[in-house]
Order: sequence, then structure tokens, then C-alpha cells
Amino acid sequence: MTINKSLKSVLGGVALATLAAASAFAGDAPVPNKGDTTWMLIASVLVLMMSVPGLALFYGGLVRTKNMLSVMVQVFAIVAVVALIWVAYGYSLAFTNGGGLNAYIGGLSKAFLIGITPESVVATFSNGVVVPELTYMAFQMTFACITPALIIGAIAERIRFSALIVFVILWVTVIYFPIAHMVWYWAGPDALASASKALLDATDDAGKATAQANLDAVLSDAGMLFQWGALDFAGGTVVHINAGIAGLVGALMIGKRTGYGKELMSPHSLTMTMIGAALLWVGWFGFNAGSNLEANGVTALAFVNTFVATAAAAASWLVVEWMAKGKPSLLGLVSGAVAGLVAITPACGFAGPMGSIILGFAAGAVCFFFCSTVKNAFGYDDSLDVFGIHCVGGILGALATGILVSKGLGGTGISDYITSPGTIVEGAYTLGGQLWIQGKAVVFTLLWSGIGSAILFKLVDLVIGLRVPVEQEREGLDIASHGERAYNY
Repeated sequence: MTINKSLKSVLGGVALATLAAASAFAGDAPVPNKGDTTWMLIASVLVLMMSVPGLALFYGGLVRTKNMLSVMVQVFAIVAVVALIWVAYGYSLAFTNGGGLNAYIGGLSKAFLIGITPESVVATFSNGVVVPELTYMAFQMTFACITPALIIGAIAERIRFSALIVFVILWVTVIYFPIAHMVWYWAGPDALASASKALLDATDDAGKATAQANLDAVLSDAGMLFQWGALDFAGGTVVHINAGIAGLVGALMIGKRTGYGKELMSPHSLTMTMIGAALLWVGWFGFNAGSNLEANGVTALAFVNTFVATAAAAASWLVVEWMAKGKPSLLGLVSGAVAGLVAITPACGFAGPMGSIILGFAAGAVCFFFCSTVKNAFGYDDSLDVFGIHCVGGILGALATGILVSKGLGGTGISDYITSPGTIVEGAYTLGGQLWIQGKAVVFTLLWSGIGSAILFKLVDLVIGLRVPVEQEREGLDIASHGERAYNY
């Protein structure tokens, strides 16, 4: 997503200004570019479209007729509730300095959008380039809205609506906002360039000591995973692994649907699912390419990678399923597309197009294996394969990012503008070293969201009760929970 470069690195394709230029715009406040602002507003709308109608139709078509409306209500309600939470305190917790807890969570200095005006700006990834803060806040809001909505696919057709809403409010507060802060929050390129220049300009020992302390403070003004150097362009950890493991935990704690494994639970409308998947693919261009915060060559790279990786994963799943089951299915085709979208998300601004295609092929095959063989072997009821696609695909993509970023493999490379400020040079990169960082980020996210989600599910279950009664489940949540039907014939 937004702030996704390591503290000592930025995208190889994003040229940083020289230190002379950096000092020049210290006196002249940068003005947002209308093209960047327009693109970011369009990207925000595209990501919103991914939730409603995209995710609502994709998930809704996969459940039984009697639960179609309930899924649409759940998705729409989550988007509405989280949007309000985001402007109340979520944005502040995710993207401000949290003082002594800054490595883990932000503060409340911008709660209720205090101090954010039409004139407020935030940094992008290039020196002297900014976008309106309201634009940035809205873009980030769409990510916060769709992430918890992904979870419901694992617990569909049996969750109590009131319990779901309370869980989501707790989950975004305790799980999502801290993870978003830890992965994406940093001081920005101008602060780093200015601190580096001050250190170079210092002429005496006292001045150098002061400048070094200031540079250290700027470097530490970032989330913990960002300080590790974890690369996540658009949300492999923050969105997909985060929601995917929460979904699996929820499915295990709530239990299987009544009749699971004994009754037919086929998708009621693959037509709706296909429409939803198509909307997800289109919206994902805003999700991934918008995460560069600017309209430039790296934006185009993320756009192309989102296109080709998805195509490769869809084709991969189709062929593997064809070989395994004897027939290619529409459900397999669209499931593969979503798996490819998930896997390319953390890598889309770092990998080259050919590397993205390889990642897509791998994602289709690996996610098919988890959604069929692994799921059947363990017998858990992840209703719509949230774990098998989002968590597994997110893990694959996060790890692959550490490999595909290499210039030797067609990636962008990592530019170092701390040790060589003002000069675009290849930063220190080793495949093993970056893989270790990516692996640590994956494990941390799994533990943070997995353990935290289990605690929250248990708490809600004790207070409200997670599951609807069996008779309501058999009747269907459309009527039992909402008093309406998706279809009236």
C-alpha cells in the first residue's frame, strides 16, 4: 500500500531529487500535482468498488440462495461502520507518530480529522512531491473497509450479525490499525533527505553529533516492520495475511456449518460470482497502482503486473484443476484470478512483469492445492476459501517479493538514499537477507492477527454469542437475521 519501502531504501524506479533540490523545497512548500491527485481519487473509488459491489457479489454468489442477502448486508455494513471508525480514530492510529509506542501504533493527534484541511498535504515517495491529505486519508480508508469484509467469507452462513459487527469494530482497532502502522508508517523522503544533508553539512564534532541524533530520530519515526525493511507495496501482510488468518481462526472457533460434508452446499449463482470477480479485478488496479501515491512509471509497472499476474494465476488454476478433476470450471477460473491478485499485491511495485507472471502461475497452483487437498485433509469449514486464497496467496506473494525485487531477476532493485543521499545507486540487497526479513514479517502478522483474532472471537462469543441457532441457520440468514430475501419469485 502506501508507505512500503524499507527505511534505508525506496523503489528503484522512483528517482529521488538531489540534496540540493531537497533543501530548495524546504523553503518553498510543495504543491500537489493535479494529475497525482486525480489518479488517487479515482483509485480510491476503484477500491471502494471492490468492496461494494465487487466483494458482495463475489461472496454472495458463492453461498446458498437463502444466505445471499445476508452476505451483501454484512459486506455493506462493514464498509459503512469501518469508514466512520476510520475518520474518528483509525487514520490517526495508523498514520501518526505514537510517541513511546510509535513502533507499534500511532497516536490520537488527528482523531476526528483534527487539523486536516483542504490545504493539508502528505508526502509520497519522491522528494518534494505531495498529495492532499484528505485524498490520502480517503484512499487508506478504502483499504481499512475491505480488509475486515474479507474475513466473512470464512464464516459465512452461520455468523450472528450483531456479533460480526462488534467483532469487526474490535478487530480493526486491535489488529488492523496497528499492523497498518507497523508496515506502512514512516517519516517520509523529505525528512530523511533533510536529516542526511544536515549530517553531511556538519563541520564540527558537536554539530555532527546533533545531526546524527536527528537522523536517528527520523529513522526511528516508523513502524516496526518498516524499520525491519519489510517490503509490502499494497497489502500482502496488512490486508491478505491479516484477514486470511483471522478468517481461519473464526472458522475453527465457530465450527462447521450444519450439514457440512453431508449436504450439498453449492454456490447458488456463479453468474453473480463471475460479475463480482470481474469487478474485483478492475478495482484492484486502484488497489495496487494507486498504492504508489503518484502517477508515474512505477504506477504503470504496478498496473501491468496486476494485469499479467492475475491472468497467469487464472490460467494456472484452470489448467491444474482440469488435470486434477477432468473439467475446467468457471469457479476455478475466477478463484485463480483472485489468488493472482492477492499474490501480486505486495510485489506489484517491486517485481518486473515476467517475474509477476511466474508468481501468478505459482499462486494459481499453490492456492488450488490448499483450497482442495489441504482443506479436505484437515476438514475445516472455510466457507469461501479465505484462508486458502488470501492467507496462502498473501504469504506466497510476501516471500516472493523478497526475491523478485532483485534487478538480476527483472525487478526494480532497492535504491539507497541514506548512505548515498542525492545519488541513485543500487542499495545493499541480498536474496537471503531480504527473504529473512519478509519471513519475519509474515510470521509476525500471522501471530499478531491469529492470536489477537482468537481472543476477540472468544470475547464476543462470551458476551453475545457468535453463532445463530441451528433452526435459524437451516432457515437461512436472509429471513432469520434480516427479514428479507435476496430473491422473491
